[in-house]
Amino acid sequence: MTQTAPPAQNLYGHYAGVASRTLALVIDGLLSFGLYTIGTASFTWLFDRVFSTHLNENTSSLWGVALIAWQFVYFWYCWGASGKTPGAALLGIQVVRQDGHRLGFGRAFIRTLVFPFSFLFFGLGFLGALFGKQRRTLHDVAAHSTVIYDWDARAARLRFLARRTS
Repeated sequence: MTQTAPPAQNLYGHYAGVASRTLALVIDGLLSFGLYTIGTASFTWLFDRVFSTHLNENTSSLWGVALIAWQFVYFWYCWGASGKTPGAALLGIQVVRQDGHRLGFGRAFIRTLVFPFSFLFFGLGFLGALFGKQRRTLHDVAAHSTVIYDWDARAARLRFLARRTS
């Protein structure tokens, strides 16, 4: 008698929970800041080598503005291009319009612009993700978006890759 594993739960299309969304945000924050750090260190090193001078320490406010701009572009481009940041893709979640279609760059721009305001007043903008039926945050409401699980498509790609290697 052979025993087979029970089929995996199909969560495709269900609203993503707070834990997965928070973990994806932490992963993306670490990845984005790491990429920014590598980029700025590389730029500074190259600048020092080409011009034989150090960048002035008074440029710290300029680096702060560059970090904010980088974070904006990182989230805007990822959400606009595929509806997923690398952290979201790793956890199998995706940002879509409320009707389930692709988010697009326009709505991704609005979502990214409003995203920092969700942190105001001790994170009140995130209460919808905790208590709302559709788990929508302030930036989701502003962009008419929602975050869903996208595990089936990811599992299908992994199965395809497993077949190719065997």
